[in-house]
Amino acid sequence: MPAHLELLDQHGQLTLCIGGQWTLAHYRILAARIAEPGMRIGAETSLDFSALTALDTAGARLLCELVGVERLTGMLADAGLAPGQRELLEAVATALAASAAPSEKRYRFGDVLVHIGKATLAFREHTIALLGFIGLTLAGLARTACRPRRWRVTATVASLEEIGLNAVPIVALLTFLVGAVVAFLGATVLADFGATIYTVNLVSYSFLREFGVLLTAILVAGRTASAFAAQIGAMRVNEEVDAIRVLGLDPVELLVLPRVLAMMLALPILAFIAMLCGIAGGVAVCALKLDITPEMFLSTLANDIGLSHFLVGIGKAPIFAFLIGAIGCLEGFRVSGSARSVGEHTTSAVVQSIFTVIVVDAVAAMFCMEMGW
Repeated sequence: MPAHLELLDQHGQLTLCIGGQWTLAHYRILAARIAEPGMRIGAETSLDFSALTALDTAGARLLCELVGVERLTGMLADAGLAPGQRELLEAVATALAASAAPSEKRYRFGDVLVHIGKATLAFREHTIALLGFIGLTLAGLARTACRPRRWRVTATVASLEEIGLNAVPIVALLTFLVGAVVAFLGATVLADFGATIYTVNLVSYSFLREFGVLLTAILVAGRTASAFAAQIGAMRVNEEVDAIRVLGLDPVELLVLPRVLAMMLALPILAFIAMLCGIAGGVAVCALKLDITPEMFLSTLANDIGLSHFLVGIGKAPIFAFLIGAIGCLEGFRVSGSARSVGEHTTSAVVQSIFTVIVVDAVAAMFCMEMGW
C-alpha cells in the first residue's frame, strides 16, 4: 500500500491517520504532504498508526518532524506499533533530540581548568607508567646480570651499530657547526672587552659540561627513541609481542634490555665524539678569525679547563641513555594496534625523551652548581 497521510474530523475530534509504507521510496511525496499549510497538528490531535505497514529511517524522521520528538517519544508505548517500528522510532527520535540539544558554550574559564586538570592527570599517569617500566627494566637487568647465557649479545651488538656507529656522522657534523657558532658569538661579545682569548674557555666549558652530551642526547632521542617505539609498536600491531609471551619468553628481556644496554654504551661514546667535534669547530673559528692558533687553543684548554668539567658532562650520558631507551620502548609497548597509534606513540616517544633529557640536565646543572663541581 502506498504511503498516505490524512487528517480527519470525527465528531469534533481531530485524528491524524498515518498509513502505508513510510519509506525512502515515498519520501518526496510525504515531505510535500507534511509541508502543506493544513497539515499542522496540535496537542489535542490524536494519532492513528493502525494502517502503517512499513517504516524505515527516512519515514521515521518525517514522523518526528510532523508530530514532534517529545510528543512522539511519550506516546510510543501506547501507539499500537509493531516492536520493530517502535524501536526504530525511538532510535531516530533519540538521535534527533541529541542533535537538537543546544551545545555548551566553549572556552569558558571552567573549560580551561578542566583542560589543565586532564593534562595534569595524563602527566601523572605517564610518570607512573615510566617509573614502573624503569623498575621492570632494572629488575630484568638484575635477573640477567649473573646469567651470561641469557645475554642477548647479537641483538645488543646490532642495536649498538644502529644507535652508535650510524649516528656518528650527523653528531659530528652538527656539533662541529654548533661549536663554530658558539665561537663566533663568544668572539663577537668578548671582542668589546678585549678578551677574545676567553673564547677558548667558553667553547671548551660549554661543550665539555653541557652542549656535547645534551646535543647528542637530543639527536639520539629524535633518531633512536622513535625507532624503538616504531619497531616495538609494529610488533604489537602484528601480535608478535603476544607470541613472545605465549612462547614463555619475557618481552622486556628480549626486546628492551638489548636496546637499553646498547644505548647506554653508545651515548657516552657519541657524547665524547661530540665534545671533540664541538671543540674542533671552536678551534677552526679561532684559527681563522681570531688569530688564536690551535697550539694556543689546546694549551689554554689544558691549563684553564679542569678534568671535572669533562667528568660532569660524560657522567650524564648513561643517565640520558637509560631514560631515552626506556621511554622509547615504553611507548612502543603502549601501541594499541593500529597504524595511527604507532605514529602517535612514535611522536610521543620523541617529545617525552627530549623533554625528559632537558629537565634532567637542568636539575643536574643546578645540583652541580650547588655542590661546586
